[in-house]
Amino acid sequence: MKDKREFYRLLSNLNGKPIEEYQQIIGDYDFTRFVIKCYPFKISENIVNPVFSIRIPQTIAEIPENLFDNPLKKIALEDFLLRNFNSSVEELSTFDETGFAYRNITLSSPDQTVLPRNAIFITREYLELRVKIKLPIQKLLLNDLTSFVIDGFKAQHLFFENLMEAVGESLLYCNIETEVVQKYINNMENAHSLRGYLESTGNVAFLSTGSLLDREEGTDLPDYNNSDLLEVDKDIIEKIETPFAGTVEGIGIPNGLTLIIGESNDRTSLVNTIVQGIYNHIPNDGRELCVTSSDAVEIYTEPGRPVQNVDISIFVNNKENYTNFTSDNCNAFESQAASTVEALEAGSRVLLFDEDSSSSTFLSSDSRLSEVHSKSFNSLVSVAKQMVDNLGISIIVSGSNLVAEYIPIADTIYKIEDSIVKNITSEAKALNIDEVPPEKIEDLSSILSRTRWIMPSSVDPSIKDKDVFINVNNLGILQFGRFQIDVSNMYQIVSLDQVRSIGLILYYAKLRYMDEGFSFREILDLVDRDISSEGLNTLAREFCGDLARPRRFEIAALINRMPNFRVSHVTQ
Repeated sequence: MKDKREFYRLLSNLNGKPIEEYQQIIGDYDFTRFVIKCYPFKISENIVNPVFSIRIPQTIAEIPENLFDNPLKKIALEDFLLRNFNSSVEELSTFDETGFAYRNITLSSPDQTVLPRNAIFITREYLELRVKIKLPIQKLLLNDLTSFVIDGFKAQHLFFENLMEAVGESLLYCNIETEVVQKYINNMENAHSLRGYLESTGNVAFLSTGSLLDREEGTDLPDYNNSDLLEVDKDIIEKIETPFAGTVEGIGIPNGLTLIIGESNDRTSLVNTIVQGIYNHIPNDGRELCVTSSDAVEIYTEPGRPVQNVDISIFVNNKENYTNFTSDNCNAFESQAASTVEALEAGSRVLLFDEDSSSSTFLSSDSRLSEVHSKSFNSLVSVAKQMVDNLGISIIVSGSNLVAEYIPIADTIYKIEDSIVKNITSEAKALNIDEVPPEKIEDLSSILSRTRWIMPSSVDPSIKDKDVFINVNNLGILQFGRFQIDVSNMYQIVSLDQVRSIGLILYYAKLRYMDEGFSFREILDLVDRDISSEGLNTLAREFCGDLARPRRFEIAALINRMPNFRVSHVTQ
């Protein structure tokens, strides 16, 4: 290992040399307070952007062990430190002549949710951070020819001033406000306590009064200028004791079949909070004390998506053609029916449907027209109660115009208006709306016992001369080999780092399990186990710091949407 003085001289000697000479910096360097390591890299299109690890011994970082002495606190602390470092780097950004902020140091940038990541790792012995550093180059024009050479002096400034300042300000405990980091960790423990309440009471979600549910369009940022805080009718308020927030009041969404009625704005904010409650949120987000069962899946219509050998026969009359339904371009109804069954196959026990994102034919039916035309499809309302009772799952349906038929069969009915939630079950039942005749399904449990096996050759990450090509762009498009999968509408994926992880998981599962006779469901179990025990780094072939843990449900969703995905066989 070289010391920082040798590194400083090396950068000076490299100044003005071709950018390929940057390869000389690969290796380990002792910066006294931390060790920085440059990993092997390639130069593409005159961009030199290698991955570095920064390892700080705990004798220097001095982060108290009681802040990360269990897995929950460890995730919270790592997330806090990652955000802290990001903030320090942001302050060091330079601006070009157009006012564009330019950062040489980049790393995973979390949004409002807290996720396990591989960008940062803390132990009793050390703290390690993984970053990409865009190495400075300068453009030379000689005899009308442009060339790029190393800017060694800017590189010295980057490593010996900017990087050292960011590390010192954000990762050394002596420079961190104790109350701030403790509040951050306490916030995670409060959310964990509320999840324990869900498990012990049979509720599937809890939303605290005073929560800020509104978000600016297309973002996760709180809209403080145009929002009302959630209120809950006093007759249905539940009180829960938390470790650090004291007694929390709010509304619990019970298991069973729940209907939420309301106009689009209020209802959408509420439902989106339930959908996103599968993750913990950072302090001051407004949803810190809103949690949802971790196996809840939002089901939406997706016309045009592919489907492979999915049994959607409970949703159709001509069952014979739909027990092994396959389509390269299914319609709105078929897509939502298939997504419902796929979520159950992956292990979901809570399904969420909203009329704004649902096929009207799938969500409801007008029984008054049954004498006028023959019905080919069975809407969800005709089988929902049986699914809840026979499969032991919970279903949440929300809407304003298409959900009246759920009133007779719903276990609980809520209404949200002006950000106030009320239980209107008795009032709604008194309307005496006719119940849609339920479909007679002989063995509903068969859709859970059904097992699919993946054809390994259909999970192919190769393209042209590359054996493996997995890439994610900023629009939420996963490129897996020759095929692209758009995940921009999967709202329970909250980070591109999750998408990148899923791409690597597909390849990891192909190499390790798909040829071993494991079913689709078993592969999800095994991948879950491996990530839990070995961490996200077990997925990557190269050293990286841009992975975040996805749920098994989003992994399954992406596999099912791969254009080349095929099932080898199916058993009941």
